[in-house]
Order: sequence, then structure tokens, then C-alpha cells
Amino acid sequence: MAVSRACFGIYAGIIAILFVIILPVSRAEHSSSPAPAPSSDGTTIDQGIAYILMLLALVLTYIIH
Repeated sequence: MAVSRACFGIYAGIIAILFVIILPVSRAEHSSSPAPAPSSDGTTIDQGIAYILMLLALVLTYIIH
């Protein structure tokens, strides 16, 4: 009885691993449209500069006080 439960657990684990590996691969083959091209309109650069300036203002305020 214990051997059959252990075998069942092993078989169930192997089947689960196979499903985890096979299902994403089969879904990836059916994607019909390619990924969009990356576009940069400069907002990320502006946001990065704003973060740097805010950090600089925070450091200067800490130093002054």
C-alpha cells in the first residue's frame, strides 16, 4: 500500500513537472504578433533628471540644517 502511494506521488510529480515545462512552450509558439519596438520619447530621461535634482535638493537641505 505504501509503495503504491509513493509511486503515485512520484508519477504525479513527474507529470506536473512535464506540464510546467511543456505548456508554456506550446503557448509561446501560438503568439501571432511580434513584440513592439521599444520607443523612447524622452520622458524617462526627464524623470531621471528630476529624481537626481530632488535628491540633490534633499542632500543640500540636510547639510544646511
